[in-house]
Amino acid sequence: MIAVVTGMVGIDKKQYLEEVVRLANERGKQVTLCNVGDMMYAEAPDIAAGRILDIPLQRLRSLRRSIIKDIIAKARNGENIIINTHATFRWRHGLFRAFDFDQMRQLDADYYICMVDSVDALHVRLLAEHPINHTLKDLLVWREEETIATELMKEGVNEDAGYYILARGEDKTTIESCYRMIFEPERKKAYLSFPMTHVMDMPEVLEEIADFRGKMKESFTCFDPGDLEEAYLPYRAKRAAQSGQDFIELHALGRKVRLDLAEAINVEKDISSQTYTRDFALIDQSNMIISYIPHLGEGRAAISSGVERELQHAHEAGKEVYVIWPSPKDPSVFVTQTATKVFRSLDEAAGFFTD
Repeated sequence: MIAVVTGMVGIDKKQYLEEVVRLANERGKQVTLCNVGDMMYAEAPDIAAGRILDIPLQRLRSLRRSIIKDIIAKARNGENIIINTHATFRWRHGLFRAFDFDQMRQLDADYYICMVDSVDALHVRLLAEHPINHTLKDLLVWREEETIATELMKEGVNEDAGYYILARGEDKTTIESCYRMIFEPERKKAYLSFPMTHVMDMPEVLEEIADFRGKMKESFTCFDPGDLEEAYLPYRAKRAAQSGQDFIELHALGRKVRLDLAEAINVEKDISSQTYTRDFALIDQSNMIISYIPHLGEGRAAISSGVERELQHAHEAGKEVYVIWPSPKDPSVFVTQTATKVFRSLDEAAGFFTD
């Protein structure tokens, strides 16, 4: 088994994938983690830490090819290998690729996984670990480039290989999801659908949604849009603007961070368009969609236009469609006609999926 895991600088894939390998080892699987960046530094000790992207592109490419050649040799021995690498770089040289098709075809990986993370988390890590200047817009562009380049890498090597987008998130349940994707491919994959933006100020509803997310992750390999939630940034920015501030303060990765107000407002369209595209891609890579529609009282159900679009997309894509509808008021025909099954409580759904 060979898995290529990509993701832009600032995701901290190394630590994350070490956790995945540790989990695999605990479950009796021997896995080798190949951190391409670390291997390149070991091969070229004259390069100072954190400066490898500053060397001439020709030397960078030659160094990378030497390392990938060694990994290909390991793969021929039949080892389980996870390769921590990148599809692209956006650095002082501009945008450039981080792989060669001839070598990737020799490697012939079983899975290509592009890890993504929220723009605030990326911003915090890059401020702490890398000297290069960036804007929030830069991070969103780079994240999208890395995702597309990883998909092209897979398409150019083997159309039948698995390709997944996986949100890193702050919750360790995504480590379990990554493990299941690679080592339990037979386990069903579920996209979790629920309202987000318009319930963000409703703590009781958010608690219900958290319970739903946790219970579904017990049974399935889950793709959870809540693991990459950034729509609140422009929302918070607009509220800050109304109060006369020129910045917003938020917490990311356990740290308080201050963002420029104009920057946060400026990326609203980018966040919206990427969320729309990414969530549909997550549905496409799943076997089913499970949607939780909270009850808001007085018979009202918190079904948003985004959730309705997700349900329709899943139905048209031939996915299993499950809806959890606690409201005493019956769902509309647009829900019942597209749903494989409608549950009236979370417990009913959990019981159905664990039977």
